[in-house]
Amino acid sequence: MPEALLSAIGAPRDVAAIDIGSNSVRLVLYRLEGRAIWTVFNEKVLAGLGRDLSRTGALSAEGAAQALTALKRFAAVTEGVRPALVFVAATAAIREASDGQSFCETVAAETGLQIRVLSGEEEARYAALGVLAGIPDAEGVAADLGGSSLELVRIKDGEVGRGVTLPLGPFALASEKGREPDQMREVIAKRLEAASEFKTDTLYAVGGAWRTLAQVHMEMTGYPLRIVHQYAMEAAEALATAHLIARASRTALEKWPGVSKKRSETLPHAALVLEGLIERLGLKRIVVSAWGVREGLLFEALEPDIAAADPLLAGSSALGARQGISPTLPGALKGWIAPLLEAMPTVFDKARDDVLADAACRLADLGARLHPDHRVELAFDQVLRAPVPGQSHAERAYLAVAVNARYGGPVATPEPVTVARLLSEEQRQGARTLGLAIRLACDLSGRAPQLLVNARAAVRDGALVLTAAEGYADVLLGEQTRRRAKALAEAMGLKLDIRNGAAA
Repeated sequence: MPEALLSAIGAPRDVAAIDIGSNSVRLVLYRLEGRAIWTVFNEKVLAGLGRDLSRTGALSAEGAAQALTALKRFAAVTEGVRPALVFVAATAAIREASDGQSFCETVAAETGLQIRVLSGEEEARYAALGVLAGIPDAEGVAADLGGSSLELVRIKDGEVGRGVTLPLGPFALASEKGREPDQMREVIAKRLEAASEFKTDTLYAVGGAWRTLAQVHMEMTGYPLRIVHQYAMEAAEALATAHLIARASRTALEKWPGVSKKRSETLPHAALVLEGLIERLGLKRIVVSAWGVREGLLFEALEPDIAAADPLLAGSSALGARQGISPTLPGALKGWIAPLLEAMPTVFDKARDDVLADAACRLADLGARLHPDHRVELAFDQVLRAPVPGQSHAERAYLAVAVNARYGGPVATPEPVTVARLLSEEQRQGARTLGLAIRLACDLSGRAPQLLVNARAAVRDGALVLTAAEGYADVLLGEQTRRRAKALAEAMGLKLDIRNGAAA
């Protein structure tokens, strides 16, 4: 295990991860703010190191040359950034190739990079850890499809179970090239027999080919939010998309939005493997994880107290603090609206509603440094599309609607079609009510926690009761406060009852 990062949040730190796969070689630079992990640079080269592996047992000569050139560049970038930690990991192609070790030695001599070659078991484990890092409540099977292999690992209750590595990457089946799709299905089905013990309802799909498949599905269905992480497809939908891709010619695929020329080579294979997994494992839904081996390596290096934090709350804190004014405001808001939350209908489930309310409070000052004429639209867009993991697409929309209401945006929101696609009417109303409660607290106090403690809000006998401490009624319960309270009361279907300290 690499040296652990410091447990104290302290100053932001940079981490670099270089992933040498069977198909791609990639450098990702991360900025860490505690548990909040931001991708700040991402570059890949589709070198195809494992392209000839099944035929020759060795790395592709052309691929090795391309990979070495890319690694020289990545070493230079990393040297310039000087991150706190650097991970350099190689997977199936280097692990299995007869010249894999000599390639590692050449890279070390020419770039200074020391490559850690992951075993199949390690690769599977880190892919699963990456899924859990980005989706802490994931329960099912993580499936990482690379150029040479497919790793399946069971995940449950935040723990990684046993896994298996299967020779199901496109390069591992290169000898079968030219077969008809039905013949390939038979070959894939045979190799998936060892996966029968991994039956599950939910598959967490890791890998570039499956991310591209998800993007194709988004395009086909007119999906409005182009974020692949935690994009969910019902098994029947995924199966229909996979059938379509498997039948398409390479020339046709190259013309599809989001499908590169090189990706078009491996996409039909990924579709056939997904078909086989849906049948073999009895899947009901597929959730795409943009986090995998690289993030798993990084996650393992975090101190336990940081790793245990909720990534949604950590990301919301980092995002909100960057724009906000008072670091103590989110906690004060959460405490102040707690009695109101108790009176609001459950939207997702009680525990999840509480987490989302916490996240919304951490985002409550997001618009403080934004132009007032564009604050609503900019804050809404940031929350909806921020690269913060640990939230479903519906939850993204929920928080965006809450922030829209917090800044006085209309019921329609800046993207009504997107919101209507992702949320039910009850969820939209719940998000707006939450935002109006936060708006009331912020505007009543001028976002000053020391003033906020001198007012209370509660729901009693069908009324929203707003009370100021003795001597604070004139200071806190002015006309603007009454307008904000009236809007919240109407959203909650309540009367408004404003009292001073003596009448409370």
